[in-house]
Order: sequence, then C-alpha cells, then structure tokens
Amino acid sequence: MFYHQRKFLAFLLKSTNQHGVHSPFIFNLVTKGLYKKINAKKWESFQNIKNQLLDTKSFKKVTNFDIDSNVFKANTLQTPRIEKIGPISNKKTRILIKIIKYFKPKSILEIGTSLGVYTTALKAGNKTSNITTLENCKETSKVAKTIFENNHLEQIKIITGKFSKTISDVTKNSTFDCILFNENHTKKETLVHFNNCVSTIHNNSFFIFNDIYRDTEMESTWSEIKNNPKVTVTVDLFYYGIVFFRKEQAKEHFKIRV
Repeated sequence: MFYHQRKFLAFLLKSTNQHGVHSPFIFNLVTKGLYKKINAKKWESFQNIKNQLLDTKSFKKVTNFDIDSNVFKANTLQTPRIEKIGPISNKKTRILIKIIKYFKPKSILEIGTSLGVYTTALKAGNKTSNITTLENCKETSKVAKTIFENNHLEQIKIITGKFSKTISDVTKNSTFDCILFNENHTKKETLVHFNNCVSTIHNNSFFIFNDIYRDTEMESTWSEIKNNPKVTVTVDLFYYGIVFFRKEQAKEHFKIRV
C-alpha cells in the first residue's frame, strides 16, 4: 500500500492537466473526454449493475490460472470476495467509461472478464460496441454472463479458457479498435499478450492497461510497452495506461491528472 501511495504522490508531481498538453489529439481527449461529466442516468444504470454483482451471495468454485494470485488458491470463494481481488473504485470506472465514450470503438477485446464490472463499464461507454471478453474461470464467467443477460447487455461474447489459447484464437485474423488488458498483472504474461494483440491493430486502435502502478513489476512492464517501436503515443493516467499507434504522430508520452 505504501508503494502505491508513494507512486501516486510522485505521479501528481510529474503530471499535468490540459494546460500542459501541446498535442491537439491528446488535448481533445482530455478536454472533450476525460474532463467531461457522465450522464447521470447512464451512471445510475451502471451502478445498479455493479451492485447486483457485489450483492451476489452464492459461493462459486474458482479455477485459478493466475499464477500471481494469492486469493484464488481456495476451492470456493464468495462472489464479493472474488471482486475484491481487483478493487474497482467509482473513479476508475468513471475514467474508463469516459475513454470509451470519447473514442466510441466499434470492436473491443477485454482480457480478463472477472465478474464483468469492467465489461459493463465498457458497454456503458458505448452501448453499440461489440465486446469480446476473455475469462479463464468458468464459474466467474457464468456469473458475468447471467448479469449481462438479466440487464439486456447485448453484443457481449464471453470466451472461457486459458488465456494462452483464447488470446491466440481471438486475435488470429482479427482487428480491434480497443483492447483492455485486465488480466494477471505479471510482466511475462502481459508482454506476451501485448505482442500477440499488436497483430490486431489499425492506425486508430488503442490499448488500455489496468493497474500500471500495481507494483514494480507492472511499472517495469509499462515502461517496456512505452518503448515498443510500434507505440507512438502513451497517456499515463496513473489508474490506467493508454497506448496509441498513430503513425502520423511523433513518439511522445503524457502524464495526465484526472
């Protein structure tokens, strides 16, 4: 926890708002996207679905393919405890909704469904997006799928299985406008998945990485991704890292307070 707090303070010292941004592309993202308010009815609808997940009391068997997890070692876990593995604050979900609302990606790949809170935020950002979401535990997939169906969230396809296989299958001969990396947070796996997913990009595609300051390993991962030759522009929001591949822009990295 102290590591995370130190990193946040350091981020605040180095980050800027729209006044320190000289790129029109990023300036518009900040002023017309990140700093805009979310429609109250849309936020209320999202919160209602999120509460349904947190109110689920049934116990679920959990398959642990996440080698970095200290919680999934139990055979059964109560659903609210599962969700605490990756605590999702209202601020984080607001930011994600704003990003998706601004760019309106038609096709989204999410790596790591969990119980579907992030998936629901993606759909709240743009209800017409086609979302493919990957989860390696069949029981949590069932919970997410039930919630999606009960709330009439359409155009969401859940694929269950080991990421090493499902990512390769999904990215083969596919193109995505947006990919959310929300999986096991290890450097080796994240970079493998990143390199697999790069084959799906077009000029306006963007990747979102969750928890880039989770620990020293993820911070190192984020640095390596920023230096990838195919990456041109990155935006560090502390809560997320956004990666762009726009060939018309010079390589540049931004730290933005939201």
